[in-house]
Order: sequence, then C-alpha cells, then structure tokens
Amino acid sequence: MTVEEEKSEKPAETTAETVRPPAPPPTSAPASKLRGLFLVLLLGALVVGYVIYTGLTSRARANSSLASETLANSVPTVATVHPKVTNGGQEVVLPGNMQAFVDTPIWARSSGYLKQWHADIGAPVKRGELLAEIEAPEIDQQLQQSRAQLNTSQANLKLAQITAERYNGLFKTDSVAKQDVDNAVQAAAARTADVTSAQANVSRLEQLVAYEKVYAPFDGVITARNVDVGALVNADTNTAGKELFHLASNTTLRVYISVPEAYSRAAKPGVTANLTLSEYPGRQFQGLVVRNAKSIDVNSRTLLVEVDVKNPTSELLPGSYASVHLKLPSKIEAVTVPSNTLLFRSEGLRIAVVRNGKAELVPVILGRDYGDEVEVVSGIQAQDAVIVNPSDSIVPGQQVHAGTQGE
Repeated sequence: MTVEEEKSEKPAETTAETVRPPAPPPTSAPASKLRGLFLVLLLGALVVGYVIYTGLTSRARANSSLASETLANSVPTVATVHPKVTNGGQEVVLPGNMQAFVDTPIWARSSGYLKQWHADIGAPVKRGELLAEIEAPEIDQQLQQSRAQLNTSQANLKLAQITAERYNGLFKTDSVAKQDVDNAVQAAAARTADVTSAQANVSRLEQLVAYEKVYAPFDGVITARNVDVGALVNADTNTAGKELFHLASNTTLRVYISVPEAYSRAAKPGVTANLTLSEYPGRQFQGLVVRNAKSIDVNSRTLLVEVDVKNPTSELLPGSYASVHLKLPSKIEAVTVPSNTLLFRSEGLRIAVVRNGKAELVPVILGRDYGDEVEVVSGIQAQDAVIVNPSDSIVPGQQVHAGTQGE
C-alpha cells in the first residue's frame, strides 16, 4: 500500500469513530453500586430473620412438648379390671346363732337357805316339776302370827256384830240413844275391815311360803344351776343374790339373721331356709322364716329375720353357729370384683372406677363375700373399669390413665 492510500484510509476510521453511541455519563455508576448493596443487605436480613424465626419456633415447640410430657407424666397410671358378671344364684348363705325358743333365768321369790335341789344341768323337766326347796323359818313364823291376828280380828268382828244387833234391838224400845246405835254399827264395820286386812296378810305370807318350793314354769332343759344345798338365797335380785337355775326350751330353736337389703325380698314369712352346721357335715336342717323386722337397719342396711327350726330330738344346741341358706325368689344380676378394690371411707363403702379419664368413687352395696372376691349387687356395672389397690389419697375427678392389671 502506498502512502497516499494509507492517508486516504485514516479519515475513514475517524469517521467511523464519530458515529459510535455516546458513553453513559460518569454519574450513573455510583447509583448501581448502591442498589446492589441494598439487595445484599436485604437478602442478609431475610436470612438472619429466617434463622431467628426457625430458632424461636423450634424452642417453642420443644417447650410445648416438654410441658405436655411433664403433664402426661404427672397423671398416674392405675391398674384396672372389669367386673365379672354373675347371677345372684338361687340362694344366699348368711351366718346365724341358734337360740332357745324360750330362755329364762329362775330366781328365788322367798329368802332363806336352799334346803334341797332336784334338777341339775342337762336335766329335762316338765312344767310344774319341783326344782328346789328353800327353808325360810322367819316367813313360816310370820305366817303363824298373821293367822293368829286373823283369828283375833274375826273374834272382835263377831263381838262387834253382836253388840250392834243388841243396840239395834234396844233402840226399838227407846232404851238407848241413836248415837250409841251408830257407834256400835260403825265399830262392827271397822272390825270387818280388820278381818279383811288380816286375811290379805295371811294370803301374802302363804304365797311367800309357797315360793319356798321352786317349780319349772315350762317344759325345757336345765342349762345352769348356780346354787347348792345350804346356800343363802336372797329374793331381792338387786342385791348380791343370783339366779338359781337357767331353763331353756329346745324343742324349737330361733335363728336370727341379718339379710342384706338387696336380698330382703327373699325374707318373707313362709319361705323355707336350710341350715348347715360344722358339727353335722353333709346334713341340712329345714327351717322356716316366721317373721322379720319389716324395717331396714340404717347402719348396716340389713333386715333382721327370724328363722324357726324344729328340734324334737334336741340334737341342735342353743348357742351353736349355723349357716342359713336362704332361697331367693328370682335371680338377681350381680357382679364380682377383687376384694382389694374396696375403699372404706367415712361416708361409707366405695369402689374407685375410671370414667372419661377421671377417677370416680362409687357407693356400692355388697352381697356375698367369697374371700378374695366380693359380690356387688348395686353401684357398678360390667363395663366399668375398676381400679385395683386404689390409693387412699385418690379423690373424685382426679385425672388418671387406665391400664390393665399386671401392667
């Protein structure tokens, strides 16, 4: 290329440079830097806020979980069982003590010394049979004296009556005054009263003398003899005196039982009851419900019932312990629970159950006692969760976790 050509091309380059777009003003570069710095700071703030929010949320969640766990751990877990459904059975067995149908002590009615006794313990006696004789000389002497006074009173009465008759005769002839007649008549009346009084005294002493012989008031068996020949007998039971004999009628025995309120329908008069005694294994003695108190004892919630048992051979003895099998008129639905579920509170017998996650103390009425289990005839149902070995500090409404026995 020649020098002229190079010179001719240079102006062309100059022309091309002159048509380029103008450069941005130098003042726009600082604003762009500020905008970028703001975005970086905003992004950093968001990151820091997110980290703080995440930390606070995690801590709050941990605190809430800890509180829930603490609350859950504060609620005790109790072992529970469900009651077992059982039929009330055809009979209920109740304890009873046998008593003589008639039982009475025999006291002396006349004071003195025991002369002789004619019946000892275990002896069967009949009504009117002589049991003992008492020697009372003082009463015998008093009887003789009263009879003598009666004779004197009768003699005075006879004389007064004769005098009154004579005065009445003389008064008819106007030989005596009316006053004398009245005095004689009233004297005879007074003597009549003296005779009546003397006769009553004689009768009293004769009765006391009759009391010197002690007779059996009814048929029975002598169960006690407390005196012997020569013993001082005092007729006053308020002093140091004591009963001579104890007489019991054993041909029929009474057995008193306390029937729970739930079984009171089975204790109607006329219902048959069988008795069993340990001294007669395998045997049953038939009895009959003859009467009941017709009132429930508010303390024991039982009905007092009398069962009479015939005892013609006297093989059953008064004072014996008997188990009375009382037949029920119909089946009574009941449940059984372990004995260690019972709570004895001042307000009465209670059983703790779990309902809706809370403990409730339910009043119950018990039936039969099987030892390690008891029958409950009222208060709980088969679907209830009964707490086993409940704490004495348990209160109604307390939150509990129900678990099965053995957990």
